[in-house]
Amino acid sequence: MLQFLKTLYIHHRFYWVLSGIAVGFLISFWWSILFSLSWIAITVLGVAFVLDILLLYQNSRGIEAKRIVPDKFSIGDNNPVPITISNFYRFNVLIEVIDELPVQFQERDFSHRVLMRGESSYQFEYLIRPTERGTYYFGNLNIYASSALKLIKRKYQFQNEDMVLVYPSIIQMQKYDFLALHNNLLDSGLKKIRRLGHTQEFEQIKEYVQGDDFRTVNWKATAKRNQLMVNQYQDEKSQPIYALIDSGRVMKMPFNGLKLLDYAINATLAFSNVALKKHDKVGLGVFSKQIDQYIQATSGLPHLNRILESLYNIDTRFHDSDYSLLYGQLKRKVTQRSLLLLFTNFEHSSALKRQIPYLQAMAKKHMLVVIIFENTELDVIVSEPAQSLQNIYHKTIAQKFSYEKTLMIKELQKHKIQSILTAPEELTINTINKYLEIKARGLL
Repeated sequence: MLQFLKTLYIHHRFYWVLSGIAVGFLISFWWSILFSLSWIAITVLGVAFVLDILLLYQNSRGIEAKRIVPDKFSIGDNNPVPITISNFYRFNVLIEVIDELPVQFQERDFSHRVLMRGESSYQFEYLIRPTERGTYYFGNLNIYASSALKLIKRKYQFQNEDMVLVYPSIIQMQKYDFLALHNNLLDSGLKKIRRLGHTQEFEQIKEYVQGDDFRTVNWKATAKRNQLMVNQYQDEKSQPIYALIDSGRVMKMPFNGLKLLDYAINATLAFSNVALKKHDKVGLGVFSKQIDQYIQATSGLPHLNRILESLYNIDTRFHDSDYSLLYGQLKRKVTQRSLLLLFTNFEHSSALKRQIPYLQAMAKKHMLVVIIFENTELDVIVSEPAQSLQNIYHKTIAQKFSYEKTLMIKELQKHKIQSILTAPEELTINTINKYLEIKARGLL
């Protein structure tokens, strides 16, 4: 009996009808004919109420539902959550689905309604976008079934708890992996770069086509074949590449729900996958006041799982990062000339100038690329027309901060340090593009 009462819910239609009957009894003090009609109505309501209970509880199976969740979600992406529902009643049933989402979303009003035919199945999916890495717990999957009478609802409950781990964006990694392997980078905004082939490994001799470098002409083969032939080269393989991620307080700044650190982590995972597919060695360094993570550069796709697990546990700190510590770590651990992609952020030129000596020291031995972020929210302020003195003040300050970013890039160029200034949303695209450019030009 207790289990029956736990699953029985009164539909709001029942209360509306009951309220109408109560009004009929009230008015019957002046029009007595309504008194008899009200009694008839309440009798019909009681019979319909019992009939509705019998309809919904005659079938012990009734409704079955299942939430299908993967083992991992991708942070910052829309992840689908499919739900399948089976109706074992012989009549049409109005279904209301209320899924208890993880507490991180702070959403308590998620619901989905559908009218299902008798003995049929239905499937739908909804999208969720996690903005924090970690463990997410789904609660109960609640199904409320109503018959055509709509006087009561029977509650079904499934899957008391589902756990999902939110990792760096695997969806984004797979997307750019496909584009890079098929040389179809223009669709995602990547520049198509003709490979120069200097100081690279010889692959084969082929016929000259427009766009080939004249310096690769093979004159002996040309004389033998009586047509222009060129040497074709491939990128030198197994070059060490390190993604260096600043996990200090400057990477806490949020854009579109994600911290700068999370954008850097997603870009590192996507870039590492592409580099490993191109047979380069990929390593990882995470630093703040201390060296939080260090992985020696290694080749082979199984190495990607180690990088993924390491990126999963990274979080920002509340203090400034120690670049002297990073330089010391690289000097001891990275002895071979490598490509260093440094994900960091500077809001003031003075902050960059304090770190320039360490960046110069790293750039002397390695190919260093400093990646800093545009403040895209300032661009909105700059583009809006100023309507008041306060707006003019805000716009002037925003322009000053935006201009400082340009000065930082020029400062890095002055010291012969390569750099990328990018919007957070375009970080992955620009990072992969820079890597392909450096490989094509043979700079490493």
